[in-house]
Amino acid sequence: MSEREVPVSRLGRLVRMAGVGARTGASVLLSNRSSATAERAAEVLGTLRGLAAKVGQMLSYVDGFLPESQREVFERAMQPLQRDAPTSSIAAVHAMLERELGAKPSELFGEFRDEPIASASIGQVHWARLADGREVAVKVQHPRIDEAIENDLNNAGMVEAMVSLLGPKAMNARAVFEVVRERFREELDYTLEAERQRYFANVHSNDGSIRIPQVIGERSSRRVLTTEFVEGASLEQARHASEPLRKQYAETLWRFVFKGYLVGGVFNADPHPGNYLFHPDGSVTFLDFGCVQPLGETQLLRARRVHHAALRGDQVEFEQRVIELLGLKGGKYQASALEYTKQCFQPLLASPFHMTRAYVAQLVQQIQELKRVMLAKDKSFVPLPPNMVFMNRLQFGFYSVLARLDVEVDYRAVELDFLGPG
Repeated sequence: MSEREVPVSRLGRLVRMAGVGARTGASVLLSNRSSATAERAAEVLGTLRGLAAKVGQMLSYVDGFLPESQREVFERAMQPLQRDAPTSSIAAVHAMLERELGAKPSELFGEFRDEPIASASIGQVHWARLADGREVAVKVQHPRIDEAIENDLNNAGMVEAMVSLLGPKAMNARAVFEVVRERFREELDYTLEAERQRYFANVHSNDGSIRIPQVIGERSSRRVLTTEFVEGASLEQARHASEPLRKQYAETLWRFVFKGYLVGGVFNADPHPGNYLFHPDGSVTFLDFGCVQPLGETQLLRARRVHHAALRGDQVEFEQRVIELLGLKGGKYQASALEYTKQCFQPLLASPFHMTRAYVAQLVQQIQELKRVMLAKDKSFVPLPPNMVFMNRLQFGFYSVLARLDVEVDYRAVELDFLGPG
């Protein structure tokens, strides 16, 4: 990891993005397949951090975003963004800790390692030990990252770039833009993230295979989040585990996502591969609760009805419940939306199901059909409810993670265990 200051000014960030051909949406991809050019794009997106790094991360692991002819080159170049972004200087980190927690690292911790163990789009993580001997992970925001992200959020093109990776462009209504802005502004508030981390831990408290690190409240603030330190295997390592173990991992991941969604009424909308640590007993540790989308009571009830219909295999009721959830109004768009949703629900409708990268890529491609209906100005088009826009980010990203495990799982049985048939 290399030290670099976050470029903050709106103009400076725009110039750098333009330098790699990134204007909106998938135009982050360059027009040629040069590995050197792809590496330059990864470097720029990583250095910018904020929303730019998030766009790069999504491109690096979600199947179907990259054209087949460019995928290998870009995935290889962008992959470091999954694990590490450029870091902030240790002097800046120490200053942030003192400003936020009111004391020097040597006074706050029995031991604090200056070399970061990870760096991401908003902050970087350092290993430390509390005075009582407990090992902890200390996440510290990059200095001035709040200014950088605010400039990105005030840049309509940058917000459109992120939203266009989440669904049809016609969904870019003002309400959707505001939901996206709200979620990313929330990621800057580690106090809120700590609350959400505790909430998820409570939802999954009776499931020993789901591990969520304990928050150390007395060493946390708005820009510093200290949690229990956990070690585990990466997704890249986990995908080489035995088939029975990979099956356990996939089942655990499904329970975490859909119990949180259907029982807890929230979903973690950042299924980044670096947010999972895999353990030899089949358990998984879940990290990073900065981007969380709550569901309203009505939407939660409707979502449960959709899942219950899928679990019963009732195709007629399933379609009725999807129409209700999405507010569809007939016509070509309803037909396309129903077909797309059926494909998304194949892990339940056709369980046991083997999640593959080709299947995920097909979903991403199929959403283009929704865009074609929209571009044709079909009057049956209905925008996705604004607070569901991040569901596509979860769908594509989470399914891409499961596809890396390359295993057949009875997802229906997994979901019935915590949701019941309804």
